[in-house]
Amino acid sequence: MARIDLDLSHSYRLDPQSDEDYALLPLKFTFDDGGAYALLGPSGCGKTTLLNCISGLLRPSHGTIAFDGRDVTAATPQARNIAQVFQFPVIYDTMTVGENLAFPLRNRGVAPAQVRERVGRVAEMLDLSAALDRRASGLSADAKQKISLGRGLVRQDVSAILFDEPLTVIDPHLKWQLRRKLKEIHHEFRLTLIYVTHDQTEALTFAEQVLVMSRGKAVQVGSADALFERPAHTFVGNFIGSPGMNFLAGQWRDGAIEIAGRRYMPGLAAPAAAALQAAGGFKVGVRPEYLRLAAGTDPQALPARVERAQDIGTYWLVTATVQGAGGATALVRARLGNEAAGLAQGQTVWLSVFNRHTCYYVNEELVA
Repeated sequence: MARIDLDLSHSYRLDPQSDEDYALLPLKFTFDDGGAYALLGPSGCGKTTLLNCISGLLRPSHGTIAFDGRDVTAATPQARNIAQVFQFPVIYDTMTVGENLAFPLRNRGVAPAQVRERVGRVAEMLDLSAALDRRASGLSADAKQKISLGRGLVRQDVSAILFDEPLTVIDPHLKWQLRRKLKEIHHEFRLTLIYVTHDQTEALTFAEQVLVMSRGKAVQVGSADALFERPAHTFVGNFIGSPGMNFLAGQWRDGAIEIAGRRYMPGLAAPAAAALQAAGGFKVGVRPEYLRLAAGTDPQALPARVERAQDIGTYWLVTATVQGAGGATALVRARLGNEAAGLAQGQTVWLSVFNRHTCYYVNEELVA
C-alpha cells in the first residue's frame, strides 16, 4: 500500500481560460496509507477524471502525483502498481471463477501455493468458494462483478485499489452485503481503498473519509458525521441527506436574525453573530431531522403552511412552505414522529428551527 499525494488540476482544453474550462480545479490532497476513501458527487463532477489521474490512465494537465514521496506523474498504470475495479465486470468468460481470481497473481509469477491460499481466502470473503470451478460465462451479472472485485482484492502488493462505481450492476440487497464485505476486508488487510460513487449511502457507509466533489472542485472532506452535521457548503448540505438540508434566507437586523419578516435571537456566539452582521444576507440551514413542531407562542418558532404529510413507516415526512420577503415562498421538509399524523394540507404549523444543529452560510459557505 502507499501514501498518495496529489497537487494537480486538469483540463481537457489546451488553453483553459476560466474555471469552467477545467474538469478538475486545483486540488491538493493526501490519501494516507491504509485509508478507506470515497469520492462522492453527481455525474460530471470530476470523480472519474481524478481516479484516472491517480491510476495513470490520464496524465493531469498541471501538477504532480506522488506515491510514498516518489513522483509518478508520468508513470504508467503498471509502474504505479494499481488495481482498479470498473463499473462493469472485466473478467475472462472462458476461464473459471478460480482462474479469473488467480490470473493477476500468476501473471506476476506468484508461487502456486500462495496463489491457492490467496484465491481461497478472497473467494471465501466474497462467497464465491462454491463457484471456483464454474466457467464465468454462465454466471449472472452480480456474480461476474463479484469476480471483478475479487481480482482487484486478490493482490497484496498493490499501491492502492481503485473502485469506479463498482456496484452499479449489483442487486440492491447484494450491494449492502458487498459494502459490508469491503469494510471487513479493509479492516483486516488495511488496504488503501479509493471508491468513486454518486450514491451517498455507498460512500458514507464504506469510507472513513469522504471527498465531496462538485463541478471539478473538492468542496469538503470529512467523516459521515461531519458531512451530515456541519456541511461546509450549501451544496454538501443539499447533496447529503434524504431529503437534503433546508435553507431559509435570513438577514441581520438590529442584533437579531430576520426570516420572513419575523425576528429571532438564537443565541449565537459573538464571532458568528459578527460574521452574519457583516454579511447582511445569509442562509440558515437545518436538517429535516432537526425540525420540530412547536407552539405558536414559541418566540423561536417559524410559521409554515402544510403542503403534504406522508407516512413513510418509521417517520412522517412533512412538506411545508414558509412565506419569505416579497411574497416568495421557501419549501421546507421535516422528518417527524406520530405527532404529524393529524396534519392536514393548508394547516398552519409552527416549526422550531434554531437549535445546536442549525448552520449558517454566507456566500454558500459555512460560518457557524
